[in-house]
Amino acid sequence: MNKPALFIAPLMLTIGFVIGYGLANIKNNEEPFDKLVTTKNQSPTILYYRNPMNPEVTSPTPTQDAMGMAYIPVYAKDENVATNTLAIDGVTVQNIGVRTAIAQKTSLSHTVRAVGRVTYNEERMVHLHPKTEGWIEHQNVDKTGQWVKKNTDLLSIYSPQLVASQQEYILAINNLKALENSPIEDIRKGAEDLVQSSRERLKLLDVPQHQILELEHTQKIKKSLHIHAPSSGIVMKIGAREGQFITPATEIYMIADLSKVWVLVDIYEYELPWVKQGDPVEMQLAGIPGKTFTGHLAYIYPYAEAKTRTIKVRLVFDNPDLLLKPEMFAEVTIQAGIQSNIIVIPAEAVIRSGVRNQVFVVRAPGKFEPRLVTLGLASNGKVQILKGIQTGDEVVISAQFLLDSESKLREATAKMLEPTKPLPPPEEVGQNTPVNNLHTGHQHD
Repeated sequence: MNKPALFIAPLMLTIGFVIGYGLANIKNNEEPFDKLVTTKNQSPTILYYRNPMNPEVTSPTPTQDAMGMAYIPVYAKDENVATNTLAIDGVTVQNIGVRTAIAQKTSLSHTVRAVGRVTYNEERMVHLHPKTEGWIEHQNVDKTGQWVKKNTDLLSIYSPQLVASQQEYILAINNLKALENSPIEDIRKGAEDLVQSSRERLKLLDVPQHQILELEHTQKIKKSLHIHAPSSGIVMKIGAREGQFITPATEIYMIADLSKVWVLVDIYEYELPWVKQGDPVEMQLAGIPGKTFTGHLAYIYPYAEAKTRTIKVRLVFDNPDLLLKPEMFAEVTIQAGIQSNIIVIPAEAVIRSGVRNQVFVVRAPGKFEPRLVTLGLASNGKVQILKGIQTGDEVVISAQFLLDSESKLREATAKMLEPTKPLPPPEEVGQNTPVNNLHTGHQHD
């Protein structure tokens, strides 16, 4: 055999063994270069295609609906995008008519319009009753609607009790005159106290002061005593006539001062946060055309009407010319307060599910994030955002229901694709929980 051949053969065998061992290590420790390139440049995986008008209709391959609109691809979750962000291509966004608006920090005002009813000012009403029994002898004011001044002589009555009280007063005055020079101080003091108590009794029976002074000077008992008007106003009711027997339970007059009247208005519950005491009010009446009355909101009643679910508010108006009459109907405008420096978006942007309120915020072109919000006041197509939106956020104001359907469909799909959680090992199960129940739902005896 040739010696060079014997030398070359072992050498080639050794070189082949070394090269094979190195290639084996490379194969075990590293991925192929082309596989690495494919992994890094791999595009997002498409799960399925969805009908743009009906989220329940899907297709495993690209297709179009009956209107020629392409199905929307639904992608797997991207590690670089939030899990609740919805990605839609620009053509689909344009086809479904997505419009947006910017959340702004501005002022929000509201005007409450309602129907009111003019009524009496309860603080300026007088219900006049006699303090004693008797008979009406003469009536000076006998017509309802008549205007009377304060201290006007309304009527005169005959009352045996008044006559007896006058007699006691005259006797007390004469007794004081007889004992005023008595050397005994207790006797003089007793006579003075008797005069004082007799005079007070007459005052408590509403005997006018001028009649008491006249009785002191003349000492002549009057059969009839007068009752005067305690305040100025309109006679709204007359409860007794001449010759009628009256008692303290008889309402002989009701007098109302109409120079300042109340107007009662019912407002809805959603308008209640807007109004407050002191708000300016304007009022117009069909019976007084061309005139606008100005007043203010004086009181908000602390309860709601059971049948109408409204809240009653009380307005106050000056009525010097007595043009405003009780039971008249009026159109009322309450200039509610202005809410300043608040975040506002169009009300149509809010998806109201009854349980929560949600809007879609544009995160990037073709990417929409559903976000829960807390709503505040609403007026003129705008709504205040208390929580969930910042100034400058771009919100969707149309086609958001299609986006909501897509978001919910993607969420349901993601839940179906999640791996099933394994059952806990037996040693972690409580002593009172049968292990067999975790698998069969029944406990073996």
